[in-house]
Amino acid sequence: MFEREAELAIVDEALDQLHGAAPGEGPGSGRRAGGTLLAFSGPAGLGKTTLLTEVRRRALARDCTLLAARGGEQEQSQPFHVARQLIQPHLAGRSEEELRAALGSWYAIVGPALGLCAPEQGAPPDPQGLRDGLDWVLTHLAVQRAPVALVLDDAHWADPESLSWLAAFAPRAEHLPLLLVVAYRPEELPSHAEAFRTLPGRAGHRPLALAPLTEAAVSGLVREAVGDHADDAFCREAWAVTTGNPFEAVELSARVRDKGLDPTSASAPLLRDLAAAQRGSGLVARFERLGPSTVRFGWACAVLGTEIPRELAARVAGLGSEEAADATARLREARILSGAGEEDDAGLEFVHPLIATALYRAIPDALRVALHGQAAVAVVDAGLGSSAAARHLLETHPENDPWVVRTLREAAAENLRAGAPEAARRQLARALREPPDFGERAAVLYELGCASLLTEPANTVNHLRAALAEPFDDPALRQGIVIRLAQVLAHSDRLADASDALAREIPYTRDVRARLRLQSEQFMWDAFDAFEGDSPARSRRLARLADRLTGRDLTERYVIGLRAWDACLRGEPVDVVLHHAVRALGTEFSWAHEDRGFEVPVLAAMVHMYADRPGRAEELFEAGTAEFERQGWRGAHLSFAYSLRAYIRYRRGRLADAEELARAGLRLAERVGRGTPVHWYAIAILATTLLARGRADEAWELAREHAFGESFPAAVVFPDAQTVYAELLLSRGQTKAAAAELEAVDRRLSPRGIRNPSWCPWQLHLARAVAAQEPARARELAEDAVRRARAFGAPSGIGQALRVAAQVAPPAERPALLTEAVSLLSESPAGYELALALAALGTELRDTALLTRAAVTARECGADGLERGAVDAVLALGGTLPCAAAPERALTEEEAALARRAAEGDPAVPGPVLSAVCRKLGTDRAGLREALEVYARSSR
Repeated sequence: MFEREAELAIVDEALDQLHGAAPGEGPGSGRRAGGTLLAFSGPAGLGKTTLLTEVRRRALARDCTLLAARGGEQEQSQPFHVARQLIQPHLAGRSEEELRAALGSWYAIVGPALGLCAPEQGAPPDPQGLRDGLDWVLTHLAVQRAPVALVLDDAHWADPESLSWLAAFAPRAEHLPLLLVVAYRPEELPSHAEAFRTLPGRAGHRPLALAPLTEAAVSGLVREAVGDHADDAFCREAWAVTTGNPFEAVELSARVRDKGLDPTSASAPLLRDLAAAQRGSGLVARFERLGPSTVRFGWACAVLGTEIPRELAARVAGLGSEEAADATARLREARILSGAGEEDDAGLEFVHPLIATALYRAIPDALRVALHGQAAVAVVDAGLGSSAAARHLLETHPENDPWVVRTLREAAAENLRAGAPEAARRQLARALREPPDFGERAAVLYELGCASLLTEPANTVNHLRAALAEPFDDPALRQGIVIRLAQVLAHSDRLADASDALAREIPYTRDVRARLRLQSEQFMWDAFDAFEGDSPARSRRLARLADRLTGRDLTERYVIGLRAWDACLRGEPVDVVLHHAVRALGTEFSWAHEDRGFEVPVLAAMVHMYADRPGRAEELFEAGTAEFERQGWRGAHLSFAYSLRAYIRYRRGRLADAEELARAGLRLAERVGRGTPVHWYAIAILATTLLARGRADEAWELAREHAFGESFPAAVVFPDAQTVYAELLLSRGQTKAAAAELEAVDRRLSPRGIRNPSWCPWQLHLARAVAAQEPARARELAEDAVRRARAFGAPSGIGQALRVAAQVAPPAERPALLTEAVSLLSESPAGYELALALAALGTELRDTALLTRAAVTARECGADGLERGAVDAVLALGGTLPCAAAPERALTEEEAALARRAAEGDPAVPGPVLSAVCRKLGTDRAGLREALEVYARSSR
């Protein structure tokens, strides 16, 4: 620990803060405890491991719970290797019941990744869901066992899964009783761990770079090893040949002592050769002089990595127990290995990672490959599992070995179900090169496609198409490949290609039920294709098929669910739509079925919303969301769930709730990636909600930030993205641009027979856009929308259509249209639409009672802009508002003073300020004194 006083002072300060004490006060001072981050960086040998060992010692001395891990050069391909080191020791050894109690709903999600339990049946969690689960476990440990010190050494060698998780989690340490300390070599930090480069060495600073030792420090090390009589010239040369590297300085001092070298200026020229023997070829040469069996044992240890069981290393090296014990002793004496004495087989370690790296790279290529092969077999025979063996098999050459293919497939399946698809992809790609047997190749390609689905969709398509080209005779496998291929094509916005892939397979599928399954998948992707060529014909085929199905199994119910959605889009009567939706749902309709998409359950829920049954839609979405969360699907699936629940709240007129859910959906969508379908949904729904709340500028800025409107997806989304963009244009007065977008929507949807204004009110928006220049066309569009809304039969849709029809109708016709709209909307769940209709009718009739009711309704909905307009209209007509109808906004001190002056008759109060104050109080100038008294009482 020479010359590390500054770093240790920072560590002590962080530990004091963790205990709630100021520096020097000690624990228990009464201050609020808080965590922090410390990052130490530097090239190999600068003492990072020694420093972190001291951090661990000091943390334990202060009664911290210690979570410790170390990255390993050989273990980087083993997913969650570091996460397991950190967490497993604190949970291992418990019964299944105790583990379930400790991990709660996260048991089946994080348990397999941490090696605490086997994966359960069902679809695997997505990587984001797993990271959220690991966040929960670590947060729970930090709170339960506070204070906690998490120490990670050699972070640059941590596996990608663990490192990505910890890099994202690290900022949370500041809000927990958790000290997080990492050390790494900056030049070897991988690209997926860039976040570590920004971790502070202390608050507000970048990572602390460790400096080489000064000449004085190296001199102290030398004299400590050989005696105070070491002269200055000798010590100065020791510093020069080691360049102040602490590891090399310590090793050189030990070699000088062991050789009995006279520490004088006469011996100084010998130091360069001694130092060279501690690294690179010099270290290897010294190692090779230890004897053949010791060399084989050392090589076996280098291949196995860290925490090496001696018996396992002996088997890989081909040595007996006595030979292994003798080799261990020699390597310990040579300062190459540490740990595991004669009676202790807990695990061997290299004295320094530099030594392990040098020895591993010195192994002849062919022998290194062979040792990895032997290690894979030994690991499996030792009961450590196929996943532990797979990292060794990745380093071997293909030899057409069925055991290798089988082991890699088992490891990939284990990792995929544990939430590590990238690791599974690497293992299956290696299995493909082995290669697998002739009849097994299609299955490996299919599994590789499944593993690559989330990370490499283009490669997934290639793998699955290659699998279909293979000669194999397994109908179930072929069906699975085709369905997965269609799925990845559809999720890549290639819906027509998805449909074509299914269409080519259906005629050659002999089994009736298998053919129906493929047909249901094709119907689904066709329903989402905004540019489907012959939608009416597909609709007729779907209706004929669904109407004769009984719903006896999941496939039939999926077809019936698609029939309900199709009927909704085309505006068939509400009763027909709900009849099919109820048939599809049955008693149970899983949203997270292992080999099914979640699209049809979502569609069956959404038709209830369009049919004015939003309560039932929300029930279904709450159940589906809970199922996603239990399954660990916290990426695209959960984003869809939040965004569409926001849309249901919007349709119900609960705009504040809708905005909150939409923003949650957008945050998740951002993690999935921009330009994805889930991103389109989130932006469209949030923009729609912001417009309803009266925040058009904010909605427009949202669209600009996310490039919303520059292009539109090939998939049908709801609300329709292009229609929402036209609404944004209308909010900015750009009627011509809005009309152009809406006419494009007409050309896209009308040929498909999709003209239900309850689903997409493009006709109503187009009527508003052309009303000034083409009033007759505007009326025709609105009247057609009213007819179609009446045919569908949802009161909310009819009321909305009547309100817009009144907006473009001659003045004499408006009151009747608006009166009917208010009547229908009063019986519907569409609160925001009701507020709009009330405001329009109140304005038309100059009726302050209706406008007051509009203000109250708008306020209940969270439609702030509409509320302000209604309040202003009431006041402009000379009416007054009850305080309950006024917004609950506090007056500033300046506003309150001006209001009192105005109430006392001061004519100098500015008019705009007075209007704003009256609007806040829900009154006009005549009622200002009374309103101020009420406000004062309520404020008290």
